[in-house]
Amino acid sequence: MKYNPHDYQNYITEKIIQTPACGIFAEMGLGKTVSTLTAINELIYDRFDVLKVLVIAPKRVADDTWTGEAEKWDHTKHLSFSKVLGSAEDRKAALRRDADIYLINRENVVWLVEHLKQNWFFDMVVVDELSSFKSNSAKRFKSLRTVRPLSTRFVGLTGTPAPNGYMDLWPQVFLIDRGERLGKTISSYRDRYFYPGKRNGFTVYTWELKEGAGERIQEQISDICVSLKSEDYLKLPEKIINDIHIQLSPKELSKYQELERDKLMEIDEQEITALSAAAVWGKLLQLANGAAYGNDGYVIDFHDKKLDALEEILDTSCGHPVLVFYNYRHDFDRLMHRFKKLKPRTLESSQDIKDWNAGKIPLLLAQPASIGHGLNIQAGGHIIVWFGLNPSLELYLQANARLFRQGQKQAVIIHRLIVKGTVDEDVIAKLETKDMRQESLMEAVKARIRRYRDDSNCKNPERDYDIESG
Repeated sequence: MKYNPHDYQNYITEKIIQTPACGIFAEMGLGKTVSTLTAINELIYDRFDVLKVLVIAPKRVADDTWTGEAEKWDHTKHLSFSKVLGSAEDRKAALRRDADIYLINRENVVWLVEHLKQNWFFDMVVVDELSSFKSNSAKRFKSLRTVRPLSTRFVGLTGTPAPNGYMDLWPQVFLIDRGERLGKTISSYRDRYFYPGKRNGFTVYTWELKEGAGERIQEQISDICVSLKSEDYLKLPEKIINDIHIQLSPKELSKYQELERDKLMEIDEQEITALSAAAVWGKLLQLANGAAYGNDGYVIDFHDKKLDALEEILDTSCGHPVLVFYNYRHDFDRLMHRFKKLKPRTLESSQDIKDWNAGKIPLLLAQPASIGHGLNIQAGGHIIVWFGLNPSLELYLQANARLFRQGQKQAVIIHRLIVKGTVDEDVIAKLETKDMRQESLMEAVKARIRRYRDDSNCKNPERDYDIESG
């Protein structure tokens, strides 16, 4: 196929060619992959500036998206690839093969650095979804940091560079410019642009931007990072949000409230940390979905209301394929059992992706974290159902963008199943305000604790069973 790039795609390509280390902060659907491949092709075969390229990406993206995109276009189909995936022996064999581009999933970055050590032979590194390196304490960041000086070129691609705020930017920008613009350490970055927010003694839970700091950070990185929004360049399909509010029976709601109160009050005796808040929040989300893990990992069923609602959606979808997002393994098991006649599928291989895009999969089940980046599956359907809501704004946006993106021919319908009186309502409220930061989650948990603490009838009734924290 002949490549006729848009102006913004030419801009991305030129930025990569002209700027040895850069960040392309472009939203979903703007063609970051083909723009980068075009730059790689010119750098290797026209300018002779690059010999070997390493692409680090989510596993399914590394396994399918980059090779599939290169094969699609006349000017890139000659590029050779080696997939550094699978077992350790398979990965070692892939590294020994001669290729232009080597693809590896981000989970194996630590292994790759330890395996090659100073024999690092990539003169260009591309990180697809740079935001997955936003934690300065993560092993993958620390490992890639050690070999960063060995590569003369570096490209970071992401549509969400700061999903939780500006603090996420430092590790990503450090990998690009090795600390030249935002400082060599996270502490110096904090001291320069932030002040302590909520804290307990010497423990700081939140960092707040100093006045004007956001603008100064943007100015510091503006020469190496470009930001492109899809709404400025693309004509996207209509997006229809359909919130389906589910009412539990009085008995079901009473049981949910009892367990919610017990789990919340259990952590109320001590200072609430992000870890404890997230654990309780996750347990309450499970309960809202209809089941939860109990003692020894056994699944305890609570209600089938979300399954019933999904069945109604499937019945009224006129045979159109439906993509369902779930969060927990027990959600997946219940979905597979309830809708076994439809033979639900997951995306495990390139063939699964082809079958979905060909309309051969009536019900596709996906965990947002595993499908949220890079996959082009908009041809397969236009209906999304959030069976289990996810409090991560980044995952929520990325997951929806699998269907709501350039190339989609129909209006995208996003059904969100919301159980009344549960944390589902809090998640929706936070997503609408685009505020699912760590401190926001903690405040939501504290608010629900205060509600029970202030309830004059807050007694601890005899429990039928116990749910362990998980």
